[in-house]
Amino acid sequence: MISLAEMTPPAPDIVPVETVDGARFELILVMSPEAPARRALLWLPAMGVPARHYLPLAQELAARGVTVAIHEWRGIGSSDRRARRRMDWGYRELLERDLAASAALLGDRMPGIPWAMGGHSLGGQLACLYAALHPQQVDGLVLVASGAPYWRAFPHPWSLRAAFHLAPLLAHLRGHLPGRRLGFAGNEARGVIADWARTGRSGRYAARGMAQDLEAALAELRTPVLAIRLCDDWLVPPASLDWLLGKLPASPVQRVELAADALDGQRADHFAWMKAPAAVADAIANWLR
Repeated sequence: MISLAEMTPPAPDIVPVETVDGARFELILVMSPEAPARRALLWLPAMGVPARHYLPLAQELAARGVTVAIHEWRGIGSSDRRARRRMDWGYRELLERDLAASAALLGDRMPGIPWAMGGHSLGGQLACLYAALHPQQVDGLVLVASGAPYWRAFPHPWSLRAAFHLAPLLAHLRGHLPGRRLGFAGNEARGVIADWARTGRSGRYAARGMAQDLEAALAELRTPVLAIRLCDDWLVPPASLDWLLGKLPASPVQRVELAADALDGQRADHFAWMKAPAAVADAIANWLR
C-alpha cells in the first residue's frame, strides 16, 4: 500500500471567479483522488496571506479524501482589486460578494457533497460569520489558529487596545493600511481594518453596511466546530479562542491542541504550522469523517 508521504500531490485546478460587483479572483481547487470525494472544505486564508500559501495543506487534505477550495481575499494575491483611497471595502463585501461567489462555485462543482468552511486566523472568524448568516449551506466549521481579536483576551491588553484605535486612523490617513511596510498582514482596505478593529475594541462582531445582527446569528448557529490551537501561538492565546467559541453556545465544539512534536520540528505558532501541515490535515480529515 502506498503511504500518504509517497503519493504524488494532486495538481490544483485554478478556477476564475467573478462576483456580482465585477471583482475577479482565482479559486484554487484541489480535488481528492477518491471518486467520489467524501467531503469538501472551503478554506479561508488569514488576513493578508495569498491563497497559494495554503496549497500544501490542501494537498495533504486531498490525499486524505477531502476536496479543498482555497478562497482568495479581495485585494490579495490573484484578486484584481488593490486597496487604495478610491477603492475600499469591508467585511460586507467579503461576506456578501466574495465568499458568496466561492460558495456558489463550490456547490456547483461538488453537487450533493456536504461541505464545511474553515479558515486560518481572520479566515476562521469570517467562516463563523458566513456560516451564521447561511446556516443551511455550511456543514461544519474548522478553525485553525483562530480566535477573536478582543483586546481583553490578550497579554499586555492596553497596548493592543491602542493599536485598535491607531490602525483605522492610519488606514484613513493613507487610504489603506500599509501592512507590508508595517510587517502586519497585507495592504488592507480601510473598511476591513475598521471592521476588524471594531471587534478588537468591543469584542463584538459588526460590519459597516450590514443590517444583520451578527452576534445574534452566531448565538443561534448549531453547526459543529473543530477548533485547532497551536501551543506557541501568541497571536491567538487561549482566551482569544475562548472568546470566539463563547459566541457559539449552541454549536458542538471539538478542541485539538498541537505542539511542535506534531509539526516535524516546526514551532507550533501562528504561521509555522503551514510549513508542515500534515498534523493539521490529519485532525481536520478525521473530524470531517
